[in-house]
Parts: sequence; structure tokens; C-alpha cells
Amino acid sequence: MLQYKAPLRDMRFLINEVLDYPTHYASLSNGAEATPEMVDAILEGAATLCEEVLAPLNASGDKEGCHLNDGVVTTPKGFKEAYAQFVAGGWQGLSFPVEYGGQGMPMSLNLFKSEMMGAANWSFNMYPGLSIGCINTLLQYGTEAIKTVYLPRLVAGEWTGTMCLTEPQCGTDLAQVKTRAEPQADGSYALTGTKIFISSGDHDLAENIIHIVLARLPGAPDGTRGISLFVVPKFAVGTDGTVGARNGVNTGSLEHKMGIAANATAVLNFDGAIGTLIGEPNKGLEAMFTFMNTARIGTAIQGVAHAELSFQGALPYAQERRSMRALSGKKEPEQVADALIWHPDVRRMLLTQKAIAEGGRAMVYGAAQIADKMFNAVQEGDQAKYKKYDDELGFYTPILKGFLTEMGLEAANLGIQVFGGHGYIGEHGMEQIARDARISTLYEGTTGIQALDLLGRKVLLNTKGKCVRDFSGTILRMAKPYALQRTPMGQMMRTLARRTAQWNVLTTLIMLRASKDREQVGSSSVDYLMYSGFVMMAYFWALQASKATELLANSEGKGKESKDFYTAKIQTAEFYFARLLPRADGHYSAALAPTSAVMQMPQELFQMA
Repeated sequence: MLQYKAPLRDMRFLINEVLDYPTHYASLSNGAEATPEMVDAILEGAATLCEEVLAPLNASGDKEGCHLNDGVVTTPKGFKEAYAQFVAGGWQGLSFPVEYGGQGMPMSLNLFKSEMMGAANWSFNMYPGLSIGCINTLLQYGTEAIKTVYLPRLVAGEWTGTMCLTEPQCGTDLAQVKTRAEPQADGSYALTGTKIFISSGDHDLAENIIHIVLARLPGAPDGTRGISLFVVPKFAVGTDGTVGARNGVNTGSLEHKMGIAANATAVLNFDGAIGTLIGEPNKGLEAMFTFMNTARIGTAIQGVAHAELSFQGALPYAQERRSMRALSGKKEPEQVADALIWHPDVRRMLLTQKAIAEGGRAMVYGAAQIADKMFNAVQEGDQAKYKKYDDELGFYTPILKGFLTEMGLEAANLGIQVFGGHGYIGEHGMEQIARDARISTLYEGTTGIQALDLLGRKVLLNTKGKCVRDFSGTILRMAKPYALQRTPMGQMMRTLARRTAQWNVLTTLIMLRASKDREQVGSSSVDYLMYSGFVMMAYFWALQASKATELLANSEGKGKESKDFYTAKIQTAEFYFARLLPRADGHYSAALAPTSAVMQMPQELFQMA
């Protein structure tokens, strides 16, 4: 069975060498304690928790699933004890304010931890993971009274959080939300309605569960302009934080899902459940986006986590399993056949997984630095800086969520392919990775929704292409010193520069066509997102390759392990540029294909023969 090992060497390479997190942390008002020694200790501690506690529960939790009996939800064997260890270690409060019991560290440290937890056991990671968005929402929009009551328990991990958006009649289209919120004499609200697909919606891990719920006030405007946001606890909460009687929210059922079976995805029925308004009336969607954007970055991590875990399963199998002889002649003549890894197509699959996992990790860690700066601007009360970093992170977010989950799912499927028939059965754990990964392209907005957000809102509507031009400037500044070099790095950087120019051309052409054809954005958006993802990942691979080249040239005395690591980095980057980046050509052409190819068929011709 698959054994997870935290990729600490690669994480340290990105943190300390490529992205220079020590200097980054030194520039933050909450980064003084994030010294290299402290960061390393946190990484080691999280790795131990993930390898020794969470990973062993991944397969068993998937097999057992969650249970609903007489209205009570229980998690798989071992989960409650593992969550108690998570809480005892103070892991939930790592990056939250000291005033609420947290450790006040930069947000990115929590992300590093979440990546390891997600790869070790994604179902478990979702229980505390949903709480992060809940905490961020209350920090930004909650009153002091709400913060005082809820945040210390959420930050400690004693309570967990959810977000309740989707209803039976609506998913992404939240304008159709019907849950009602009736004002009460004491200033609270009674919520009535049904929410579905609520991840971590009910369980036995924590003393209380705090639901962040979208609902409508009486007389509210139609559509999204009439949605308000509420905090609704599973158990009533006193003004001093004490837990009281069961609130009017109950689990109607647990969803029967393709994957993430060990996470309780619930149908929640609100029957006069008492809640408190968060933020302003009828402006709940704006507040909820704090939660959703947090969750979307978390979902991007899922793409990286599943690519990493699938690669960790496929590589040793390819090194040990023997089948046929290499095309260039026997590689292991003393064996009955050569190992799978000698076959070019198997290497192609392994290198694709490796390129996705390590390239995706770099993308997420790069975005995490922006998030650190954004939260730092909030603490300093600098609205101009906050908006700058919020816009920059807003550009990254749909690319990370959409592109990395699609690529992570591909990597998970390749893991099965490396195993052949053995990958399709449950014995090796590879099919579970693919099942768990499948949801990542759906929740927190499907790939199509992310693509519309990127192209329609972030690129065309909000910035008229400026966000692409700004990122292009970053790429070109990195590539410029290599422009005239007749070296593999020079060739890589020139290729990247050409792709960057093409990205801007693509943006301009779609902008011009969309001004005449309103369907252009919808028909081009997914291909545009994927093109953007391939170019953004190319930038982060070029960044890694350039640093690895520099370090390899100065690696005397560092030992064979370091030299091998840097060499592998460079060669994986070369593979990415040779074998994966060319896929962007197809997305470029498809994005510019006429809208008629998608829209011309009359609806009645879609019917089955």
C-alpha cells in the first residue's frame, strides 16, 4: 500500500532558494518569528503528523466512510483521535492572530502545512480546511462580539466551520438561493431551508460546528443583490462562548460520493435555526467570496497534493515492476525483464506527474507570498497596498484553481496507467487518488466557472488585459538576461518570452472579437484558462531551472544529493518545455475558433438518435 513521504527537499528548495521566503518573511509585520529555523521546525513537525498519523488513515477511511445513525454522524475509525492530535499540536492556529489564540505566523506557513496534510489524507484535511475560510470571513466581516465568541474556539480547532451555499435548485447560480432568514425580537434570525453538498457538514471531531450560511431576508431584492450572510452554530452558543442546546440544523443525509468518502458531505436542513447576521444586509455574497477565494486556493493545493501522491505511488512501482525489454537493448540482463521505468512512455508519464506536482507547488507558493502581503496590508491598514495585492491574487486564483486541478486529475489518472490493471483495483491505492481528485475540478466553482472568472471578469471587464500585461512584465524581466545565451537556459527563456507575447496577442484578439460576439468569452474561456496555466507554470519552471543552474555551478562540497537534485530540476524543466508547454498551441487555436462551432447546432439536434 502507498506510503506518503512529505517532499521536504523540494519544499525547502522553493522556500529558501527559489522564492527567498526568509527575506519575504523579514519584510512582513507578522514575519519576525518565521525564521529559517522556525520554518524548518514547523515543516518537520507537520511532516511527522502527516506521515505517521494522517497517511495511515487514508485508505482505511476511504474504505469505511462516514456513518449517519439516528441523526448522529461519525467519522471513520482513527479520525477522532487524529483530529485530537491536530488540535493538541496547535496546528489550526498557526497563521491566525495571537489575540484569538493563534500563533500569528504568516498565512503561507499554513498553506505549506495544508499541502502536506492534503497529500497525506485529503478527506481529513477538509475538516480543518473548511474552518480556515470560516475564520477568515469572521475576521473580516464579523462584529467584535462575534469575533470574541467564535474565533478563539475556531482558531484552537475546538470548533470547526463550513460554508453553506448550494441548494437543491441551484449550484453556481446563487441568485436562486431560497433559504429564508426571519428577524427575531432579540436581533437574531431564524433560518429555514435546505443546503446540499456541505463538506465537513456534520461530524464527531469537534465540540461544535459553525456554519456560514447564505439566506434571504424578508423583502430582499431578487437575485444576488438580495443575499445576506449568517453565522449559524450547530449548538447554540452563549455570549461567553459556552455551548448550549442543539440548534435547528440537522443532517438529512450524507452524500454517496465517487471519492473523499471519509469526509462527511451532508445535506443540512435548517428549520428555524438561530443565526447572526454577518456584515451588511443583502451584501452577503461579497462577504462569502472571502470564504470562497480561500477555499479556491485550498482546492488548487488539492491538484498539487494528488499529483504528488500519485507520483509517489507510481515511481517505486515503475522501478520494481518488470515487463519486456527496453527498446534499446537489455538494461537489466540478470533479470527476467527490464523495469518499467526503462520504457520511454512510462518515463513520459512519470515526468508529467513530477512536472505537474513540482510546477504546481511553485505556482501555489508564489501566490502564497502575495497572500502574505495582502494580509499584511490589512494589518497595517494600507488600503492601496491591500487592493494591489488583492487584484494580483485575484488574477492568480482562477488559474491556480482551474488549471492545477485539471492537471492534478491528469496526474492521478497517469498513476493508474503506470500500474496498468493493478492501478484499477484498490490494493495499491492509486484508484482512490483518482476518485478523490475528481471533485477538485468541480467544487468551489467548476473549471468553466473559473475560466469565465479569469477571462470575463479579471482580464476583460476589470483590467482590459492589464493583469496579463503586468504578469508578462514579470516574466520578461526574468527572461531578459538570458536572451542572447546559446545555452539550454537561453533557449528556455526565449521560448517563454515568445509564449508571453502570444498570450497578450490571444488576449487582445479575444477582446476584439468579444466586442462583436457576446458568446466569444464563453466559448473561449476554458482554452484561455488552460493556455494561461501552461504559460504561468512555464514561468515557475524557468524560475526553478535558473536557480538550479546557478546552484549546480556552485555546488562544490554540497554532496551528490544536492547535485542530483539540481540536475533533476533542470531536466524536469526541459521536459516541461519540450513535452507539456506545446499543448498551449492547441488551446490557442481552439480559443480563437469561431463561436459558431459551439453555438450553431439547434437544440433539437442534440437529442439521441
